[in-house]
Amino acid sequence: MSSPSISLCMIVKNEADFIERCLKSVCHVVNEIIVVDTGSTDETIDICKKYEATILPFEWKEHFAEARNFGVNQAKSDWILWLDADEELEDGYEELLRSTLASTKAQMLLMPVINYSGESFPVQENEAFIYAQPRLFRNHIGIQFYNRIHESPMLPDNITSSDSISQIEIPIHHYGYIQEVTKRKNKAQRNLNLLQKEYQTSNHSPWIEYHLASEHYRLGNYPIAFDYLNESILKFIKNGKLPPAILYRLKYDILVKTGSFNGAISGIDKAILLYPDYVDLHFLKGFILYHNRHYKDALACFEKCLELGEHNPKYLIMKGTGSYRALQYQQLCLQQLES
Repeated sequence: MSSPSISLCMIVKNEADFIERCLKSVCHVVNEIIVVDTGSTDETIDICKKYEATILPFEWKEHFAEARNFGVNQAKSDWILWLDADEELEDGYEELLRSTLASTKAQMLLMPVINYSGESFPVQENEAFIYAQPRLFRNHIGIQFYNRIHESPMLPDNITSSDSISQIEIPIHHYGYIQEVTKRKNKAQRNLNLLQKEYQTSNHSPWIEYHLASEHYRLGNYPIAFDYLNESILKFIKNGKLPPAILYRLKYDILVKTGSFNGAISGIDKAILLYPDYVDLHFLKGFILYHNRHYKDALACFEKCLELGEHNPKYLIMKGTGSYRALQYQQLCLQQLES
């Protein structure tokens, strides 16, 4: 049986600094490269042509999902892989990719995306967050992207089986959150403008408030971020849904960043009751207890972090919360208890 074919689908604009690294990482595993260009004026198109990409000009309408869907609808392969220009696929997983696609019954596959932060290049490998995202999905079954920004592919309503979504452990490295990149591209202002447009529409998803909170958080606007975050949590509850764990992670991270340790300690226990296997919540609780000099209780939190580890695909996890960061604070707690 022949291996399933793969189309890489991308949207780009003026990505000459990154696009070659991305295409080089994936050209040997895909059968087709589709690039939706929304108005590049640099060398992006010339670089894409070197990799025999199909270039599709597209008028930018301030809607990422529309641009994604335009490219996906032109793809001919069995599977769609979607990446951004500032990402690259980790090398050495071609056999795993092919064998998984040939055998899986899933319609969509999550992949671990390593989002690097920090101020500038070279990349600091420990300054990163890992989050599993739906990056591979079957073509020709009606999967489309939704949302003006922070768009995501969604299964059609007629696909509801529990095994429709699975995971493949092939890392994607994402460099777009490094401050040097976000400042150069003025990403924060672009994202805030698009999110505000969504925020003004009726019946928008409570994820919009979360993404507004995230943007303000990255800008250091913690009080504004905190207000949007609480608005998002409340809206999820009003819609009859459990607020996702990532919202609580950001909420207590903001309280830590602003030194509001006393206000955080009671609430974080409630969040942990909802998500007892989320290592970052236990780490934040331990951090708060440590700074409040409750070293014995903090030690228990960091030992729980080491027990949980940091490879749970359900959550956004900061590198080290289930390993070296927890070990560091475990030792600090022991030193304080022995002194």
